[in-house]
Amino acid sequence: MPVPDLSRHGLAPTGPVHANLSAPALIERALRRGEAQLADSGALVAYTGERTARSPEDKYTVRDPSVEAQIDWTRNRPLAPDAFDRLLAQAREYANTKELFVQDAAACADPRHRLSLRVVAEQAWHAFFARCLFLPPTLAELDRSNPDWLILALPGVRFDAAREGLKTPVAIALSFERKTILVAGTHYAGEIKKSIFTILNAILPWKGLFPMHCSANVGKAGDVALFFGLSGTGKTTLSADPERRLIGDDEHGWSDQGVFNIEGGCYAKTIRLSAEKEPQIYQALRFGSILENVPLDPASRRPDYDSQKITENTRGAYPLEFIPNHEPSGRGGHPKTVFFLTCDAFGVMPPIARLTPVQAMDHFLCGYTAKVAGTEVGVKEPTAVFSTCFAAPFLPLAPRRYADLLRERLTAHQVPVWLLNTGWTGGGFGVGQRINLTYTRAMLRAALEGKLDSAPFRTDPVFGLSVPTACPGVPPEVLDPRAAWEDGAAYDRAAADLAARFQAALAKFA
Repeated sequence: MPVPDLSRHGLAPTGPVHANLSAPALIERALRRGEAQLADSGALVAYTGERTARSPEDKYTVRDPSVEAQIDWTRNRPLAPDAFDRLLAQAREYANTKELFVQDAAACADPRHRLSLRVVAEQAWHAFFARCLFLPPTLAELDRSNPDWLILALPGVRFDAAREGLKTPVAIALSFERKTILVAGTHYAGEIKKSIFTILNAILPWKGLFPMHCSANVGKAGDVALFFGLSGTGKTTLSADPERRLIGDDEHGWSDQGVFNIEGGCYAKTIRLSAEKEPQIYQALRFGSILENVPLDPASRRPDYDSQKITENTRGAYPLEFIPNHEPSGRGGHPKTVFFLTCDAFGVMPPIARLTPVQAMDHFLCGYTAKVAGTEVGVKEPTAVFSTCFAAPFLPLAPRRYADLLRERLTAHQVPVWLLNTGWTGGGFGVGQRINLTYTRAMLRAALEGKLDSAPFRTDPVFGLSVPTACPGVPPEVLDPRAAWEDGAAYDRAAADLAARFQAALAKFA
């Protein structure tokens, strides 16, 4: 594959440059360079060092004059254009001395809104990650000398934080005018994918489209379902349904024609992954995929998916076609059902509830889930998290902009919204247990198939939610979270506490 002219990006590399290598070639390079190992399944296994998750405190948006008035600076850390130019100059000088891997790709499966991308990485496995996660380029895009956006992935760069006015030596910086993203100082590959999602969370609304942090699948009758949720709430697990075709597991757009996947691959959490509970994801983690921060047995090279030795946030990246029943077009019609996923570690939310239009907007703006002990340094007990629009770290614009886009579409297409709790029951984290995945899937299927439409409902006295009292395949006591607690008074206290936190979060949008 011919090497593109990188001088258009201000680069003049003196070392080797490899452009658009095949997956096996990138895997060979990563192994030869000591960047990764092979698991017994054939998956490439890479470790990211001190940064095993995204670094939101090191993420910057350049205060470009053309977009300055549209960015929500209360939620986005600004960086002056001249400061970005200094960082970019240092990054280019560093990159020019390295062996580089160029991966051309695209985002947005709808050709009307497609964005061409070029990733320039100093590590072969980062180029391979981009190959897994983004859409493959067309021949016309490969011929283009100047893609829509450039991503420089340079984990070896360490900036002088004090001199450059940064919080740390790490910087993930986005410039809408320069159409350039700099990912410097971190090996965590998720920054590459989420930086593109961030810029699309501005670009798509400017075009009147709704960007969504959700998974999506489609049934045999063409009925599309969306699953909004934060990391760890079940977007990937629940959308990988053998009876439905997977459109995508994490990022989508909703246009006047329907929904489309932004990506070409999946990036699944693998902690406690098993062939029994999540067979499609388990089988997808083979040659041509990546495992990130998953410990390997030194002798057998078998991944230990139960281990948190390195991090709770272990990940697997693989192309969408590794899921047998994926939707090749990456597109679907207008949704027939929407689910908001929450992982309630306090054990007080109902496992499923039907939301009114007003409740749907409230829950979307709040974006509630919970972190449990061990998921992050310093988290010792369950912590309520309210991430607006289920996507707070990736929203350049004001939350109301996204809420309005959702409301308009739900109203226009009369889409029912369900709240699905994938967290704890019978008590909070450490006391109760996770809601049985078999029951969660049964509730999900009943909602999709309309079997809950004629079910009896009750109104939850604390949260005001409409909760079914019967569901096929689910014991009635599972549907009542208070009944699952041995101490009803303790449940009442925990529920009242969470309800108060929810109202406090919602008050910010009053």
